[in-house]
Amino acid sequence: MIEDYRNWHSRRKWRHITLVTEQADDEFQDLCFEFGLELDEVTTEKQMLMKEQGDQAKVGAAVSEEILYRIDIPANRYDLLCLEGLVNGLLVFQGKKAPPTYKLKKYEDCYSLHLTPATLQIRPFAVAAILRNITFTKESYNSFIDLQDKLHQNICRKRTLVAIGTHDLDTIQGPFVYDALPPSEIQFKALNQQQEMTATQLMELYSNHAQLKQYLGIIRDSPVYPVIKDKNGVTLSMPPIINGDHSKITLNTKNVFIECTATDLTKATVVLDTIVCMFSEYCGDKYEAQQCKVFAPDGTYELYPKLQYREEVINVEKANSYIGIQENGDKLAGLLSRMCLTSAHEESLLRVKVPPTRHDVIHACDLYEDIAIAYGYNNIARREPSVVCAGRQQPINKLTEQLRHECAHAGFTEALTFTLCSREDIATKLGRTIDQVPAAHISNPKTLEFQVVRTELLPGLLKTLAANKKMPLPLKIFEISDVVLKDNNVETGARNERRLCAVYSGRSGGFQFVHGLLDRLMTLLGQPWSNTQGYCLRQCSDGAYFPGRCAEVFLKGDVIGKIGVIHPDVLAAFDLTNPCSAVEINVEPLL
Repeated sequence: MIEDYRNWHSRRKWRHITLVTEQADDEFQDLCFEFGLELDEVTTEKQMLMKEQGDQAKVGAAVSEEILYRIDIPANRYDLLCLEGLVNGLLVFQGKKAPPTYKLKKYEDCYSLHLTPATLQIRPFAVAAILRNITFTKESYNSFIDLQDKLHQNICRKRTLVAIGTHDLDTIQGPFVYDALPPSEIQFKALNQQQEMTATQLMELYSNHAQLKQYLGIIRDSPVYPVIKDKNGVTLSMPPIINGDHSKITLNTKNVFIECTATDLTKATVVLDTIVCMFSEYCGDKYEAQQCKVFAPDGTYELYPKLQYREEVINVEKANSYIGIQENGDKLAGLLSRMCLTSAHEESLLRVKVPPTRHDVIHACDLYEDIAIAYGYNNIARREPSVVCAGRQQPINKLTEQLRHECAHAGFTEALTFTLCSREDIATKLGRTIDQVPAAHISNPKTLEFQVVRTELLPGLLKTLAANKKMPLPLKIFEISDVVLKDNNVETGARNERRLCAVYSGRSGGFQFVHGLLDRLMTLLGQPWSNTQGYCLRQCSDGAYFPGRCAEVFLKGDVIGKIGVIHPDVLAAFDLTNPCSAVEINVEPLL
């Protein structure tokens, strides 16, 4: 599954890209496409700043005009989230380099990591590794930090699943202890701070920090906070918030201690393998990492990193059938080698060795996909499908299009509003309490405007009217779209419902306009005015509508919506001054 990763910028000099190709940008774009990536654009920092801020952009001498490549990366290809992995993958794909072989160096007991029972209360898992005799340049150092940031945002789920800490091993002494202590008992000098602070003081300090404040809630309400210390009691980090200043990485660092604390051990293993594989390239012994003993609270231990090479077996004939090609096993093995997957052909089988960089390979279908990418999708012969069938539009979508055209013919303008809204929009502003609304709530809303999935279309249209108060009256707008309602009778716990909502705003209430629209639509759909065989209106009360001027819309005895004059309090809540009338119905029963 490909996820748009537009926020990943390869901010590196052209000389790095020339390791892959010395051809024009168009040819590099073709290379990325063949590899399963998309070169979004070739730009510069100056151009990006101008695009984001327009004429108001302050472009100074410090703004670089260095070439930038914005590349969309598959969300499960963690090995491509840094320049080292991307260049390595493209070089192997072009046949200019053999896939690297990753090696493990035996552990040293003095660099073991010990977990205490208290860690079970908050982040129960930890893994560790050491990179020896590493040489950082400014570019590789920045890439090292950048990869950690991208992993935190991706597989680590903003540090909730895994938090990464990297330390200068020569400034600390093992063995190391991973503990969980009350905030008042944790005191150290945090990264880039001038003095020691307690954990409580640090949480207060970072509550206004642009980058770190989003992570505070992960541990804030816990009675104990995670902390990693060395043999001498020096604090290395307080995951998942901040590292200590004592062991910070610099360009002069030669030995790196990497620790990952986690709530998901599998994800932690993947993250550690990824970092080690990408940056062991700069070690004295290339592609080698030293293992660490990680002791669990019960005294048992595991060695990390694993850097395991897994073997997957696939059938040659089945692979050809899935992809739609006819190639022999040796040819398929050669294609897999272009994707950093070494394999051996044995009769009708391929034994594929999956390296520790390819944790995305979890099924034979993943290998089929890699074969297809290396073969080239454009090189696969086109053929008619063996099953002959005629596609057609979904009935609900066909009805939606018909209703959309008729509303437009009636003089109403279509609006497209956000699917997410605030709790106040669907409750308080409509004269209800949030407990009365069967809404699906967002667990981690980014803003107050996107807290729940809308249960009605009316609030969005009222907000649209409020944003267009300068337009001449009357305003007639409509929307046909889905709402989401909680429903314990369905597997997902919520269901979609296709609705139509139309609103009239003018000098007068204009109830006759929305009533007329409803009558017109029902006539076109062949629904007569009838209590039992067609549609009818029956008076009701609703906090969103004016008392005595609200009715339920019935279709063959079942309620499908409401129509009425909007209550003045609702208008005031949405910052509207002109009277409005609205109709909102469920269109699914009209099929």
